[in-house]
Amino acid sequence: MFYTMGLIGILIILIITLIELFFIAKQKKQSDKIEQNLTYQYNLIIKMQNTLKNKSATNAVAEHAEIIYQDLLQNLIPILAALDIMPRNTSEHPLWRALGGLLDEYAKNPFVMEKLRRAIKLDSEINRNVSNYMNRADNLLQHMNATEPNGILASTFLNGLLGQSLTFFTQAYQLAKKDDENK
Repeated sequence: MFYTMGLIGILIILIITLIELFFIAKQKKQSDKIEQNLTYQYNLIIKMQNTLKNKSATNAVAEHAEIIYQDLLQNLIPILAALDIMPRNTSEHPLWRALGGLLDEYAKNPFVMEKLRRAIKLDSEINRNVSNYMNRADNLLQHMNATEPNGILASTFLNGLLGQSLTFFTQAYQLAKKDDENK
């Protein structure tokens, strides 16, 4: 009888130990899932934080946009005057009207590129204005692309009037410089 009672006691202890091991394994599995979820959430928070920092930087550019636009416009006005091009007659910002007028005129008359090339070559003020415009526009586009790569705002500026005008001015500037090198 003592032998049976001892066997039953050992059996009960063994069953209790197996149950404890089962619960320990279950707790370990749950803690691993919790750790995995927390790691995922932490990484997600880091991504959100980086996105917000980038948005904040982009918002800073947007807040200072008027200053940037005016700077670009100050360099653009003498260029348009030298090419005898009028801005668009719309309710847009003056910079976009001026760029629109320039690109509209170029679409109608490709000789505008040649006029700009000559103006860059012959007039040091126009040369300086084109160079300043290209540098500032390029810096703005690079900043926007760095803070919001493939973002809607960056791609709108790059594919819009600012990017198109930068391409136009770069081509004319390179042609003028190429002429100077060939002399």
